[in-house]
Amino acid sequence: MENSHPGRTAAELEALEDATLAPYAHRSLGATRRFIIDDAGRTLAYRTAYQRDRDRLLHSLSFRRLKNKTQVYVPYEGDHHRTRLTHTLEVAQVGRTIARALGLNEDLVEAIALGHDLGQPPFGAAGHEVLAGSMSGLEKVEDINAEALAASGGFRSNYQSLRVVDRLEQRYDHPGLNLSDSVREGIWKCGEVDEEISYPDWVEEGLAPTEPPSLEAQTVTVADKLARLAHDLEDGIRAGEVALEAAERLDLGAAVVHKLGDRYSHLKSRFRRQNSLIRGMIHVLVSDVVVHSWEILMAWRLEWSASAEAEDANRPPVPPRFESGTVGFSESVSGLVDEIAAFVETQVYRSFAVSRMDARGRSFVKGLFAAYYRDPLQLDDYVLLRYRASAGGSYLRDLSGPDLQKELAARYHGNPAFVRLVADHIAGMSDSYAVKEYERLYLPYPDPEGR
Repeated sequence: MENSHPGRTAAELEALEDATLAPYAHRSLGATRRFIIDDAGRTLAYRTAYQRDRDRLLHSLSFRRLKNKTQVYVPYEGDHHRTRLTHTLEVAQVGRTIARALGLNEDLVEAIALGHDLGQPPFGAAGHEVLAGSMSGLEKVEDINAEALAASGGFRSNYQSLRVVDRLEQRYDHPGLNLSDSVREGIWKCGEVDEEISYPDWVEEGLAPTEPPSLEAQTVTVADKLARLAHDLEDGIRAGEVALEAAERLDLGAAVVHKLGDRYSHLKSRFRRQNSLIRGMIHVLVSDVVVHSWEILMAWRLEWSASAEAEDANRPPVPPRFESGTVGFSESVSGLVDEIAAFVETQVYRSFAVSRMDARGRSFVKGLFAAYYRDPLQLDDYVLLRYRASAGGSYLRDLSGPDLQKELAARYHGNPAFVRLVADHIAGMSDSYAVKEYERLYLPYPDPEGR
């Protein structure tokens, strides 16, 4: 029978998912979200719920800014250093490979991967440390009220990523991107869930806080770790911080070199040897995740198929929850991963070049935080207007003298909501924008192009 329309509709894609995905995978057909999507004016729907979420993330401003956010090496000091954007794309690629092999929902995995780092501040781990320390009170920031910090809810990148997609992105008539709950939960649970973190305006509905992450979220978590370690190691080799021979002596590196044999040793170009080594490492790690996780999931599948629940159904009515780490490395390969992690920590993250960049980044973030809190008039107009819309009161630039000081005391200094606003603003910055802001605030003669 010929279709009366070109291509496959969303309904047909949902039926295809139902027929081909494993019984433990999430289906788009069951996706829920906070706000009803208005499809008025659309002739046909060609995307499933998770494909729609992927596209919303891909077109967001926060996603675009990842191109100028540090992964390990600052983006403007080399054309080939990985950024948060390229890292995110690599996590999505590795995640889809694992998901396809395990029969999971690739579109859900991709959507979670694209959103998992949106809350990362500029300057990589250094920027995160300063914001987390400042918001918790561990990092002393001049003139900031300690009580306001204590009540502001702390800072954690996975919480901030969810805040970005739930609150801060403004593309529709409602706050946030209105993503499916499975995507929102996956973004949140790609990092540590901490009861001591208490973000304002937190939308817990749809997040299942007491349940372990979905298998799709677990896939992104392991893909994130795998891609980060392998590619940070590669960037360290390319930057000259790590000798290729040292990477070859790692247990996993030695195993890859031995497996490739003459195909590796006969390569005359160090660049090609480097690529071959990293590619081989990634292949071993991805293969281990797939084989190890498949064994666990097949054991569950056999047990479930024999149960009374499965007699009249091809899959459970609700995707089952598996403990964290179900999609992960085997015990033997976990040791190899730990060795790489320790090596990258000492040889790359603590190297002279990265340490110097990290120190600079910490100074920038700390300086921005202090300047904005001390004098809110240093914030851009749109930030002040956004805060007035949520906190009420007068627009600061309309006030002067005693009225200005009264407004600052009443709604800004000492107010946890204002502390959160400052953190939101800084966390959303790209590295290049943060540097220009710091120059404008602290240098007597800033770069004219940064004005």
